[in-house]
Amino acid sequence: QVQLVESGGGLVQAGGSLRLSCAASGRTFSSYAMGWFRQAPGKEREFVAAISWSGDITYYADSVKGRFTISRDNAKNAVYLQMNSLKPEDTAVYYCAADRHFVAPMSEYEYDYWGQGTQVTVSS
Repeated sequence: QVQLVESGGGLVQAGGSLRLSCAASGRTFSSYAMGWFRQAPGKEREFVAAISWSGDITYYADSVKGRFTISRDNAKNAVYLQMNSLKPEDTAVYYCAADRHFVAPMSEYEYDYWGQGTQVTVSS
């Protein structure tokens, strides 16, 4: 069982930066692939980024590639999403998720555990 708690969301102007954190409980965190997803009002949840258990494999959605960076610290049971050059279209609730079966899945259906989400609002 893994419990996930996101933090770091907030209101930022376009062009600004935010760093999201996801704290995980459990002693087996290092064996889980981790992902970030987001859901904007009226839209379906979409993939943002994923990272393998070791951190050596990462994937990004095309819409955030070059602006967002996913990383993890297994010693701290945490995964991060550094978001730079934010745009109004990045406004959404951001969720972190954990999966034990795949390397770094991009489908939300592969993930076993989810956090409650943190709101990110980018003003123009």
